[in-house]
Amino acid sequence: MRYLLGPGGLALTLVCSSAATVAWAVAGRGGDRAARFARLATQAALLGAALAVAAMVTALVQHDFSIRYVAENGGRAVPTYYTVISLWAALEGSLLLWLLVLTGFTVLAVVRVHPRAGALHPWAMAVLSSLSAFFAALALFAGNAFDRVSPVPADGPGPNPLLQDHPLMGIHPPLLYLGFVGMAVPFAYAVAALVTGRTGPAWVAVVRGWTLVAWTFLTVGVVMGGWWAYEVLGWGGYWGWDPVENVSVLPWFTATALLHSIMVQRRRPTLRLWNLTLAIATFVLVVFGTFLTRSGVVESVHAFTRSAIGPVLLAFLLVLVLGAGLLLVWRSDRLRDEDPLLATVSRETSFLANNLLLAGLAFTILLGTTFPILLEAVTGDRTSVGPPYFNRMTVPLALLVVLLMGVGPLLPWGRAHVGRLGRVLLPATLAGAATVGVLGLAGLTGVSALLTFGLAVFVTVATGTRVALDVARARAVRPGPWAPALGRTLVAHRRGYGGLLVHLGFVLAAVAVAASSTYGTSATQQLTVGETVRVGGWTATLEDLRMVPDARRISAVADLRLREDGADAGVYSPMLSSYPTLTQAVGTPSVRTTLTEDAYLVLTEIDADAGTATVRLAVNPLVLWLWVSVGVMAAGALVAGWPRRRREEQPPPERPGRRSPAVEVAA
Repeated sequence: MRYLLGPGGLALTLVCSSAATVAWAVAGRGGDRAARFARLATQAALLGAALAVAAMVTALVQHDFSIRYVAENGGRAVPTYYTVISLWAALEGSLLLWLLVLTGFTVLAVVRVHPRAGALHPWAMAVLSSLSAFFAALALFAGNAFDRVSPVPADGPGPNPLLQDHPLMGIHPPLLYLGFVGMAVPFAYAVAALVTGRTGPAWVAVVRGWTLVAWTFLTVGVVMGGWWAYEVLGWGGYWGWDPVENVSVLPWFTATALLHSIMVQRRRPTLRLWNLTLAIATFVLVVFGTFLTRSGVVESVHAFTRSAIGPVLLAFLLVLVLGAGLLLVWRSDRLRDEDPLLATVSRETSFLANNLLLAGLAFTILLGTTFPILLEAVTGDRTSVGPPYFNRMTVPLALLVVLLMGVGPLLPWGRAHVGRLGRVLLPATLAGAATVGVLGLAGLTGVSALLTFGLAVFVTVATGTRVALDVARARAVRPGPWAPALGRTLVAHRRGYGGLLVHLGFVLAAVAVAASSTYGTSATQQLTVGETVRVGGWTATLEDLRMVPDARRISAVADLRLREDGADAGVYSPMLSSYPTLTQAVGTPSVRTTLTEDAYLVLTEIDADAGTATVRLAVNPLVLWLWVSVGVMAAGALVAGWPRRRREEQPPPERPGRRSPAVEVAA
């Protein structure tokens, strides 16, 4: 039955999405009956995608090795959890998940229609339905996961061993897919705005929530990917400037820029072309990343093997770029700014500077990622662009972004009084400078790290200043104790404070990255039982070497007694595992995490005959706070994106003749 259910579900999605595309376009021209049919077809497309995914998961769990995807990625010895998530462990199965998420977002966009969507809605739905039709065709014809094999093998190799060693494999990819695919909704509304000529503030009001949701999923997914790499790959880090890592953050930068710049357009008739370009570029970068991971042009633990899907995705990418470019040219007369930004110090200009920096970061990473690919395509020479380039080029831009996180929220809309702004920023500036000075005198080195710490304190104090100014303003309008005024302020500026909380989460991540990358230390030593490797205040003593065979692998395990400043921290057991399908052993680290630093143990080599193990002990400061930061950012996004109540308390009016720099950050 599943031999028909899977391809049948894909065919249903293809037919219904194609029909919905046409029906939504007719509805965009005023066809009410067509809209009713389009809604039903859109929902049926989701049903088809769900049937295909259910059929594949069932085949994996029941070990139906007559299906090629199961024969290549399933295995009887693989635990059930990893068997289920094998759905996205390889190319064809990942397309099924992609299609399910895309059709799910499309149906959600049908159900959750923004009050200001109006004539934009049917055209946006036509775009989303056409995207669903394309990916359904891709999954059905170019990468059909339900192809049969003969003769039927008795067992399969299971997924890549690196993908079945940590529970985050079941969390990281779905979160990324929700983030990537969610960017299709802002793209669809941007195209709808160009088709209808409604390029004013309505479309940005519609896409704000969608962009924020997708941005949140993408943020958590990227950081969880770093956590997975840190816990599984065994090289001691969480970001290696791998090409596939790089393309995952490119849409994050442009989406972050979009979230900031749409706040400007909702207040002033400006940045129309810029915002439309950002929304389109974000999804184009998503498709580019999809092409890169599914074409075989790069080698990465994240990438899939070369297949026929790569050229099709490249053609689709070119169609997107060309089509969007033609639409922008067609509507160029409606994209002029009616109220250009003045060359003044203001919230608007700070957002514009923020956008330019984020765009610069995206371009820098895109250039470093694609240059080796283009060079090889043109000359045949293989080269690589490594961490030195990315660190040298991106760190200064990132530090400027952090600086604007402190300055921007204290600027008013329109025009700032420079002298008053200087007085408001003085406490934060002094605190940041003092932090750099004290840490430098304490012996810490590294200019970038010290600047990061100083800017982190600057942003934190500036955020506190913003809150204090808001509370003072509230008490000036309604005198009373500080606590009730603070409560009223939090309610009145809820969205703005959500944005500030996201800023603090980003700053926390910057501090963790700067500390762990600058001040991490390590030592590698060959040990016999009873010998010790020491790094700083940490020691690891080898107590035992043992072999642990199971149905999937044979693991060499080193039991190491870990001590911090002489205090026993327990026994930790890194290992090297040999799999029948791999020629090289896979290392699994063991990590002791504290509030201030991680002790990271890796078994790099073992000689069972000699009774020796080569162990690497690394001490990485503040890594825990990188994982905590994503929770802070997600919480801030939730607060900023929580829907307003109809009669939510509004901020008290300012006194005539006085300008407060404490105004709402987010629209």
